[in-house]
Amino acid sequence: MKFINIGFGNLVSADRVIAICSPDAAPIKRLVQDAKAENRVIDASAGKKTRAVIVTDSDHVVLSSLMTETLIKRLSGDGEDAEAEEADRK
Repeated sequence: MKFINIGFGNLVSADRVIAICSPDAAPIKRLVQDAKAENRVIDASAGKKTRAVIVTDSDHVVLSSLMTETLIKRLSGDGEDAEAEEADRK
């Protein structure tokens, strides 16, 4: 089983990820609001700005402070890009 680091020591199972989306689009904002109303949101952003929304096959929505590009690289197995992670922390 492969896990993806989504920031601040939080991990998500790569097998369960359906989509990684930018939180700026209106449909994604509605998806997050609906998930919050149904208690299906996992906020792993540690109080930082949400930069990625991860949708899982169990209909949970995970919020991450890492950029979508960084998470996609990690999911595709390109390794952890230290420069991208450093930029995400700013």
